[in-house]
Amino acid sequence: MSSFTPKKVGNMRYQIDADSSKGMKVPVTIFADEKLLTKMMTDRTIQQAVNVSTLPGIQQHAIVLPDGHEGYGFPVGGVAAMDAEEGMISPGGVGYDINCGVRLLRTNLTEGDVRPKLKDIVNDLFKSIPSGVGSKGAIRLNTSELDEVLVRGVSWAIDHGYGTSDDADVCEESGQIANADPNKVSDRARKRGAPQLGSLGSGNHFLEIQKVAEIHDEKAAKAMGIEKGSVTVLIHCGSRGFGHQVCSDYLRISEQAQKKYDIHLADRELACVPNKSEEGESYRAAMFAALNFAWSNRQMISHWTRKSFERVFKQSESDLDMKLVYDVAHNIAKVEKHKIDGKLKSVVVHRKGATRAFPANMDDVPAKYRDLGQPVLVPGSMGTGSWILLGQENSMNTTFGSTAHGAGRMMSRTKARRSFTESEVKKSLSDKGIFLKSLTRDGTVEETPQAYKDVDAVVNVSHELGIATKVAKLVPIGVIKG
Repeated sequence: MSSFTPKKVGNMRYQIDADSSKGMKVPVTIFADEKLLTKMMTDRTIQQAVNVSTLPGIQQHAIVLPDGHEGYGFPVGGVAAMDAEEGMISPGGVGYDINCGVRLLRTNLTEGDVRPKLKDIVNDLFKSIPSGVGSKGAIRLNTSELDEVLVRGVSWAIDHGYGTSDDADVCEESGQIANADPNKVSDRARKRGAPQLGSLGSGNHFLEIQKVAEIHDEKAAKAMGIEKGSVTVLIHCGSRGFGHQVCSDYLRISEQAQKKYDIHLADRELACVPNKSEEGESYRAAMFAALNFAWSNRQMISHWTRKSFERVFKQSESDLDMKLVYDVAHNIAKVEKHKIDGKLKSVVVHRKGATRAFPANMDDVPAKYRDLGQPVLVPGSMGTGSWILLGQENSMNTTFGSTAHGAGRMMSRTKARRSFTESEVKKSLSDKGIFLKSLTRDGTVEETPQAYKDVDAVVNVSHELGIATKVAKLVPIGVIKG
């Protein structure tokens, strides 16, 4: 329970003023409706944001987005920008699942085409795409091959037959961020990561077959190649054990460096180092390698998804028009230019459970969408739905070009296991016309829709504030979980 009481400073906007007696260097801003804020007050979300506001070099404010909930160090749904010259970089500000992210594939199939073969396609996907805790991918990499993945990301996968060059055109950073350095990655991370490339994993990771239920922006939907009633596929996963180990390694290194740089932390989970320090440069290079691992991972899963659809529907992926709409990361830190006190400044933007939401006419938005704005993918729980949004100019003025990344948990996995049975969850989904294939009982009950906030409410906050606006709502018809 938070000991802080945020004050309302605008529509769906709350603030905790900077209090130097508590070490706060900037205020905390929370974007939420009353119900979402009330839920945040029941755990350490607000306290964690206050702790973030004490970090050296933080700019303007520490941000909590409407899906915010308690995390490690930073709240999940947290954004903070640090002065790139004098500020910090924090592994806890990115999280363990580096570049956990989502990508959306479109098809020209309708729900009517898919329903008669729904179990066939879900079963084929489940068989083709490894999932679950510790799951291993279908390929084996030697050290030099893994290094190439860590440097080249999506382009490595494409060059090895997993997709086509136009896939890279619609990925954040083209699916290949520069300045990744495999030499900054531990042997332990390599050993964990090499067998897992091309696997979905467990927890809240999933693959969903969805139908487009609502269109709110016809122009944007047309540019993305989707229409009401069409079928899409949403893939949600990250860097697996590789990213987890990179985070663990550099949290330890950062903790050991606190005395060296005379850093005093409100919470040891916020362990950080100066962005320009040797340790900071090393973490960024290793974290970027994990970003590329995750982009390659999602690219391979996309390829196998296309092949499953080809087998079940007896058509080629080009005949099915299975194009990638967009791929976006939601656990990431990178240097961007943002206006601080009226001047453009280089800052390290930490997005922990947050999605980039850049507006139109920015060079970092893919050429295909530059006139519109960046697509934003916001997955909900497996029984509710997901949203496609479009980044807007107001995101640059309020959230360092960021918005929510999902529904956000409101019930712990332990409580979900105690509260629901596997048969209850499956029946609830079946009653909604959703076919679920899950590897384990825990994988089913921990991710019950009741464990998550209302994704529609989360999206409404973003839409009403003009941070990212609604394009389309997607609802699941088939779900695969680890």
